[in-house]
Parts: sequence; structure tokens; C-alpha cells
Amino acid sequence: MRTLVLGRTPARVAEVLATLCADGFDAEGVSGDEEARELLEGGGFGVLIIGGAVEPGSRASLKEFAAEHGVRRVIDGALREPFDVYVRGEFEPLIREAASGG
Repeated sequence: MRTLVLGRTPARVAEVLATLCADGFDAEGVSGDEEARELLEGGGFGVLIIGGAVEPGSRASLKEFAAEHGVRRVIDGALREPFDVYVRGEFEPLIREAASGG
């Protein structure tokens, strides 16, 4: 299941993607709302992870947009170090659950 990661800090987005991809997940990441909307509009994403620094207005708008474009699960994230441990413990189980229909 394809996952889109939206975060305001490109380095953190890259770290999340590195962990997800190393663990076999199909994931892409962006830092801007418009980039996220363009990718979601293209379809094929089942999960959207929204980073903790994304503003409340953007967060609400993107959640609604994602629902309109077939995203099964939106995950609100706020990374804590070590990032790889957080991604594996918090994000990956939710992605697996969405992929299994849960």
C-alpha cells in the first residue's frame, strides 16, 4: 500500500522515508501542501502521514482532500527520536492495518 508522508522538515521526511523503504513499504514524501494534493489527486495512496509541524488548517484540509481521493487512513505524526524506532513502532503497524482492511 502506497504511503504519502507530508512533513515541513525535509530532513525528517527523508528519515521517515528511509526507514519505511528499508522495511519494504512503498512511500513518497513531500514538504508542501500543493505537492501532497497533486500526488493524492493522482490516486493510488492508501495512507497519508501528516507530520506534527503541519499547521491545523492545512491538516484539516488535507484530511478532507485525502478522504475524497481514496486514502484509507490518515496518521497524525509527531516524530520522536530515535526516528527509525518511532516509525517502526507507531507508523508501520498502522500502515499494515490499513493494508489489511482494518
